[in-house]
Amino acid sequence: MNKLHNMADDPTDALTQKPKKRPAARYYEVSAEEEKPTEDRSGAVGDEPLERKTWRKKGEEKERRKIKRGRADPFEGPAPVPKEKLVKYSRGEQVNTNNKNVPDVKHRRILQQLEKKYEEAVEEAARSELLLTEDAGYLEADSDEETHWITQREIAAAVDISSAQKHFDLKLTQFGPYRLDYTRNGRHLLLGGKRGHLAAIDWMTKGLTFEINVMETIRDVRWLHLETMLAVAQKKWLYMYDNQGTEIHCLKGFNDVLRMEFLPYHFLLATASATGFLQYLDTSIGKEVISFPTRQGRLNVMTQNPHNAIIHLGHPNGTVTLWSPNMKQPLVKMLCHKAAVRSIAIDNKGLYMATSGQDSRMKIFDVRTFKPLQVYKIPTGASELSFSQRGLIAAACGNIVQVYKDACTQTQDKPYMMHKLRDTVNGLRFCPYEDVLGVSHVAGFSSLLVPGAGEANFDALEQNPYRSKQSRREWEVKALLDKIQPEMITLDTNKLSQIDTATMEQRLSEKKDVLGYIPAPKFEPRYKMKGKSSAGKREQRKKGVQEEQKRDFLKKEIEKREEVVKERKAKEKEDILLGKRSALDRFQKKSS
Repeated sequence: MNKLHNMADDPTDALTQKPKKRPAARYYEVSAEEEKPTEDRSGAVGDEPLERKTWRKKGEEKERRKIKRGRADPFEGPAPVPKEKLVKYSRGEQVNTNNKNVPDVKHRRILQQLEKKYEEAVEEAARSELLLTEDAGYLEADSDEETHWITQREIAAAVDISSAQKHFDLKLTQFGPYRLDYTRNGRHLLLGGKRGHLAAIDWMTKGLTFEINVMETIRDVRWLHLETMLAVAQKKWLYMYDNQGTEIHCLKGFNDVLRMEFLPYHFLLATASATGFLQYLDTSIGKEVISFPTRQGRLNVMTQNPHNAIIHLGHPNGTVTLWSPNMKQPLVKMLCHKAAVRSIAIDNKGLYMATSGQDSRMKIFDVRTFKPLQVYKIPTGASELSFSQRGLIAAACGNIVQVYKDACTQTQDKPYMMHKLRDTVNGLRFCPYEDVLGVSHVAGFSSLLVPGAGEANFDALEQNPYRSKQSRREWEVKALLDKIQPEMITLDTNKLSQIDTATMEQRLSEKKDVLGYIPAPKFEPRYKMKGKSSAGKREQRKKGVQEEQKRDFLKKEIEKREEVVKERKAKEKEDILLGKRSALDRFQKKSS
């Protein structure tokens, strides 16, 4: 027994006769030699007196135990974030919450709390950039090659299997030409043929959601807020369908619709018709918001600014007009081309607008200043334009698709990529969050690989391609609660965050115009005993005070009017006495 006890106490292993390995010392641990103080003859530790020795040693030992047990962090506070990342995720300048700008203490405190939340959100976004797993990149060629020489077959052979499967062709030769649209999360594809063919596809899994023939001409198709609802502009009227191909609604007030745009944050479907009318439909309640004529002829060119939800229309006289549902006149009217406008596209940030016309020109405009930045000459002209999430521009020239890189900020003499099809292109659209360009033509649909087109990472709280049915329902409820009213659509979005600085006199004058009198401030009666402060008694006293104030105000107004009448009569008598007027002038008709 004693032998076993001695073996347990021995630092060496009894079987292998090797010394036991001690764990490596941590950077915050202090060795026994460094921890042992040096005592002098007087009993002091170093230069400290003896009475301080005990409490200082106990305190250091306590802190050291906390660090060893994981209770204390040797690096206090959060890790610093580089300023470059903070600038990248910044949301603009802060609101000035000085006493002069915001005199109300309550509003000032609310704005300060909001600014603090914005700063925390920016910092958290900069920290979480480390968790983003995907990186964005462009196509690079050798020194003796050009990127637009590389074909789709070579790209599909060089990429991985999952990316190569995104390049495919659908041969639909009977019901073309086709129009297309992607959902906001980039998961579902909608195709509509001119001869009535309508199909919805989960293009990632190649699963067919539904396929029908409406037995009528289809002019345009558009997904609504989810992949469960879609709008189809048919020959006569506008129709709504679900994800099973069942007709939900027929809107006979929207006739001869040629183009459609859906505003996701406002739940508005904007339509442009052949009769020149621009109409807005609220899809959450199924009612028309407003309809007004543009007086610009046939409207077959239409797009939206995703930054401020302004509708851009192209016209045959070469002009582009900007429209809001709050005004029946165009906000801006620009002369962009000498001939008719064929297509318009706007980038996701709402900074640049690309237009193409029959004069074989493609122009890039700055939306903030409405001035042209770049002009490109395209031999046959671009019939369709589309911006990607990362700023690439795709232009359809007959049966050739050209993609330009950095065409807004720099003048490009050659395209980034080029692809030739057998048939004429009828629709272009980049798939969100994917390096894919969807092209619809007379003979069906083609999915092209364009490296660097889409965002590499998506926000799952905003748009999640892999969400379940339960999360989709929760997102729909939240989107309806956060719905923005049409009155908030303005050309300058900065005005929405500004504070209304109307003076008290302006507010009182507005109330006087509406009510006919200025309402008195709220009266709170004081508390009385013996049941005189019951709810009914208090309301009776409030109404009594309000009626008394109203009578006094009306009495003063009547007295003012009587004084004005007296002054006018006295002036008329004075004019008669002076010979300026005769007594018969009173029988003349007064001019209105």
